[in-house]
Amino acid sequence: MASLPFASLRTMTGLLLTVGDEILLGQIVNTNAAWLGERLAEVGVDVLRSETVRDDVDAIVTAIDRATDDGAALIVVTGGLGPTHDDVTKEAVARAFGVGVTVRPDVLTWIEDRYAARGRTMPAVGRLMAEVPDGFEPLHNPKGSAPGLWGTRDLDDGRRQIVAMMPGVPHEMKVLAEEAVLPRLAALQDAVVLSRTLLTAGKGESDLAAMIGEQVEGLPEGLTLAYLPGLGEVRLRITARGADREAAQHALDAATDAVRDGLGTLVYGEERTTLAAVVNEALRERGLRLAVAESCTGGAIASRVTEVPGASGVFQGGVIAYSNEAKTDLLGVPADLIEVEGAVSEAVALAMAAGARTRFGADIGVSTTGIAGPGGGTPEKPVGTVWLAYDDGVSTRAVCLQFTPDRATNIALSVTAVLNLVRRQLLRGA
Repeated sequence: MASLPFASLRTMTGLLLTVGDEILLGQIVNTNAAWLGERLAEVGVDVLRSETVRDDVDAIVTAIDRATDDGAALIVVTGGLGPTHDDVTKEAVARAFGVGVTVRPDVLTWIEDRYAARGRTMPAVGRLMAEVPDGFEPLHNPKGSAPGLWGTRDLDDGRRQIVAMMPGVPHEMKVLAEEAVLPRLAALQDAVVLSRTLLTAGKGESDLAAMIGEQVEGLPEGLTLAYLPGLGEVRLRITARGADREAAQHALDAATDAVRDGLGTLVYGEERTTLAAVVNEALRERGLRLAVAESCTGGAIASRVTEVPGASGVFQGGVIAYSNEAKTDLLGVPADLIEVEGAVSEAVALAMAAGARTRFGADIGVSTTGIAGPGGGTPEKPVGTVWLAYDDGVSTRAVCLQFTPDRATNIALSVTAVLNLVRRQLLRGA
């Protein structure tokens, strides 16, 4: 990949600024920053820092000034655009830019019409949402009353800085970003930016990095690879910047092929699909039906599988056999087997998988049995010990995994591991 043709291309740098006391107090999680960080990277913005400040004019102004000193050409602000006393973002940005704030008649009319369409009269405080810093452009908000705002200024050092303001409500922010902010930023880049995300399961990011070290060594300027770990999965985002679309696409395709070659079947898909969707499709293509027997996962596997549209064509059913008696009565696991081997064991996991397959007349049965925690562990079987099993009537496989002390994490990791086990077994039989 070192031979891929790339020139040195300028990258827009940016700051993510989230405004809101509720975030600093831990009352809500800042999902906006995570979503925006990923989407800005896709259009070629290099985010220098993500910062959260309280609903305070001085704090916001200080953050903007600090970002400017750090060289940020773009400042994306979310939150504080509503009509209440703590919505001070516009005032702060106007002060930082050295401009006034004016009620825009066209914005006021739009807000009034929005209230009227819902059979309501705009309250007096709604007028505050029509205030716009002088020189800024309002951005239509199709999901709420407070418009977004877009403004620019020329700095003393000759640089031009952009400030994009959006509401803090996630669904409003995302629509404004997708429809108004991100397209503008993409158009301002001096290069075409393309990205592709490969989805993997079964290995952590350090293992993946070691496996593709040679393939990605010496990436040319303009081509980057980011590891985005999750619970049992890692997304690899490959981004290519080229002087034109053809050059960027060529580099992206070459890099993608190299990563796929290095990781093989660890890659289960691309972009925004899910592991469950991939498994469901693989079952559908082969005309196979799945049944599950769950102990420590408590129905989470069945839930994940049936979230996918069309799951009725591949999923027969499931049993939550939490107690030993349920394992025996509902799945036919011999009581003496449980007594000798223990409920959390290879033998019991295999018997549960076979029991699910036969009980539902399915082609494949899978199972989980383990110690999710936080209690119940022993020195021999600590919290986080989980056995997974697969049975298709011809071949069987059981896997013992050691996860974490956290119950929710262990359940999530177990679900991912089971789905990936099914996927890998289907590939072997393909």
